[in-house]
Amino acid sequence: MFVNNAIHPGEPCGVEASMLLFRDIATNEKLAAELDEVVVVAVPFYNIGGGLNRGSYSRANQNGPKAHGFRGNAQNLDLNRDFIKCDTKNAMTFNQIYNYWQPDVFIDNHTSNGADYQYTITLIATQHNKLDKNLAGYMQQQMLPQLYSQMEEKGWEMTPYVYARSTPDEGIAGFLDLPRYSSGYAALHNAISFMPETHMLKPFKDRVMSVYTFMESMIETMVKDKASIQDVRRKAIENTRNKKIFELNWQLDMNKSDTINFKGYTAEYRTSAISFQPRLFYERKRPYNKPIAHYNYYKVTQTVEKPIAYIIPQAYSQVIERLRWNKVDMQRLTENVELEVEMYRIGDLETTDYPYEKHYLHSKVQLEPEIKTWLFRKGDYVVYANQESNRYIVETLEPHAPDSYFAWNFFDGILMQKEYFSSYVFEDLATEMLEENEALRDELEKKRQEDEEFANSARAQLNFVYRNSPYYEPTHRLYPVGRLLIDKPLPLSKN
Repeated sequence: MFVNNAIHPGEPCGVEASMLLFRDIATNEKLAAELDEVVVVAVPFYNIGGGLNRGSYSRANQNGPKAHGFRGNAQNLDLNRDFIKCDTKNAMTFNQIYNYWQPDVFIDNHTSNGADYQYTITLIATQHNKLDKNLAGYMQQQMLPQLYSQMEEKGWEMTPYVYARSTPDEGIAGFLDLPRYSSGYAALHNAISFMPETHMLKPFKDRVMSVYTFMESMIETMVKDKASIQDVRRKAIENTRNKKIFELNWQLDMNKSDTINFKGYTAEYRTSAISFQPRLFYERKRPYNKPIAHYNYYKVTQTVEKPIAYIIPQAYSQVIERLRWNKVDMQRLTENVELEVEMYRIGDLETTDYPYEKHYLHSKVQLEPEIKTWLFRKGDYVVYANQESNRYIVETLEPHAPDSYFAWNFFDGILMQKEYFSSYVFEDLATEMLEENEALRDELEKKRQEDEEFANSARAQLNFVYRNSPYYEPTHRLYPVGRLLIDKPLPLSKN
């Protein structure tokens, strides 16, 4: 069991709870005996920079503690968006520590903002539709029912995280934990992961004790279900090695839901004393206990068939570094070699207009696959897709995945054209090419007929000829990672 605390230092319940848990393990023979069956690893305080930025006012909606850290780290980055891009030493180190231990269960302790309700603690479980079927089946059918039952018996009744559409009584939704988040990162490595979210308005002592009890209950569950957990993880890892089609992205299915019993407070609207407009208010004098909809099913919107191997040019050292931190097995070419591979030409895409966690994130990436004979150099890296880390490999190296290295700008150099032409020089060359190439001449004429703006632009027409000539640079918008589709012997050495 791997526990992470204070990724958001304004939410320090897990820090105190972990200290109390470790103290009690050290002094209680019954608790200590559980360590014969379960290894417990904890990061006591992950976001040191944010913890040192200490004050009393960064959590305006939270009931204590009196002083606490700040959400951003010393670079003002949210570390719970950094697990793939690794802009911080925190994430660089975490990747390595996590993959050293390779936990079965991962817990990242948080405190929530949002609606008001009766529970002290809520729970985000790994989105089950993203998990291997063996892990998801065990988590949904055995582990979660046990945990909810244990927590209720110990006086800390839980509910799924209140990710509300507007107010909880209108239904709550499951959270899509993409790999940028800690629980989504853990899912890439076939761990069952959880984010306990204590409720901001409950007393700090209660929040701490509810997290303590959750971790205590998790250890008890892992001791009891040790064989089952090891079995489903082993099956998940084997499936990850062997499966051919990988899911890349998901969308909430609003046509499918479960019904859960929810203990909330009645939502009312009153006139604001500030704006004189209606304001939301939860009336604690009017609690309720009633069934609500829980939308916790995601449908797959993107898949990809894995190649035999990915071939990564050695120039992309930051990508290689991150793969290495995640225990990805890599080999290197021992000589230059021309290979027939599938490569992607990047078509349309969307990019954020404003920085998101220091990056201009790409999304909705359209790809144009091309089969090419390409020269790879001695020292380039070959990553075979037959590993237990296949999910990490595929979801970071496929450029249209939402948290791929391409999405996080590691390959942005290919998006900018490097060579152009001077119109007055290229005009004569373009004329010769059109005289010799009837098909190109017909394409140009067709585009002129279809596009009035194009027909009125001399530069656009010359550029059309240029882009269809040998002078246009072949690497523009060409994603440089090759996909080897046919297995063949390669001249390789271990990295």
